[in-house]
Amino acid sequence: MMKLKWGMVGGGEGSQIGPAHRLGAGLDGLFEFSAGALDHRAAEGRDYGQRLGLDADRAYGSWQEMLEGEKGRDDRVDLVTVATPNSTHFEITKAFLANGFHVLCEKPMTMTVAEGEEIVRLSESTGRICAVNYGYTGYSLVRHMRAMVARGDLGAIRLVKAEFSHGHHADAADADNPRVRWRYDPAQAGVSAQFADCGIHAMHMASFVTGQEVTKLSSDNVSCISSRVLEDDAMVNFRMTGGIVGRLWTSSIAIGRQHGLGIQVFGEKGGLRWSQEQPNQLFYMPLNGRLQTIERGEGNLSPEADRSSRVTVGHAEGMPLAFANIYTDLSEAIAAYKASRAIDSAADLYPRASDGLRSMAAVAAVAESGKNDAAWVDARPPMYR
Repeated sequence: MMKLKWGMVGGGEGSQIGPAHRLGAGLDGLFEFSAGALDHRAAEGRDYGQRLGLDADRAYGSWQEMLEGEKGRDDRVDLVTVATPNSTHFEITKAFLANGFHVLCEKPMTMTVAEGEEIVRLSESTGRICAVNYGYTGYSLVRHMRAMVARGDLGAIRLVKAEFSHGHHADAADADNPRVRWRYDPAQAGVSAQFADCGIHAMHMASFVTGQEVTKLSSDNVSCISSRVLEDDAMVNFRMTGGIVGRLWTSSIAIGRQHGLGIQVFGEKGGLRWSQEQPNQLFYMPLNGRLQTIERGEGNLSPEADRSSRVTVGHAEGMPLAFANIYTDLSEAIAAYKASRAIDSAADLYPRASDGLRSMAAVAAVAESGKNDAAWVDARPPMYR
């Protein structure tokens, strides 16, 4: 199959997320890095793009220049990844979708629920893919968890517990560090800090694994460092469409926690537990049985797990490989779009614009609940009520 052409906005030199996207997109040889506007500083962006191998005429100085340059080309990019600061996601994603490009947007997809609904409608009206990078759903054993739940191995699911807590913002002396400060500033981060940054990954993971959506929630938000306007810790209770009870803790002041993303699922017939820091093992306890360790890469797993496992059993699996699975899904989705055929069901797992919208509705609900003594509030976007 001919390589698809891929472009990137943001993710420039020194970026935390840019290298993971470039590794993920290039891993399977399905995408060719063809265009980029990698920095808000035009000269630096053009220079870095060329050092990464882009042709001079496709190493752009701005996303607007990239849009104008690519939309008239016969060999224009098939997919654009948006990896810029949060407040710019909406306008960039909207512009590329409106001009017929498929888009993978970093989370959060937008800053408001209304913007999220506009992106969903635009993706639907143009017929173009708008994916959102909840990249941790690309892990092989997360996909196997989803398959086990879907085929009934755990029976009806009663409870899901998700966490995404770390301690990297626990030092009050960091209050003026610009890499930290913006996250707790409503002018730059919006209505939520820690939940919008990390909590939505955990909440999306709960929906991805269980196949149910969040309907309402109650959130106790706190700024443990008093100088912060927005929360650095939140405890969220939620309910899902099929009656599942949800518990979620997210924090940035949990000293001793490093990455801290994990999920547990408890059903009538068994329970599952997985952690992103030890992604090669999934722990499964059947009712009245013995604890079992499911190893990534072992035989007789689900098609979803087999398709997304890249290295032999016993070797480490990391975040760029999880990102690569999202890109592989998108490659299959774009190929199916071009050929007007159905997508391979084992690849039809990439997070959609609708997932990004539901996350923004949850962010708004967490902020509202936190301001009202943890009152229960509707967590659904208006268009899905």
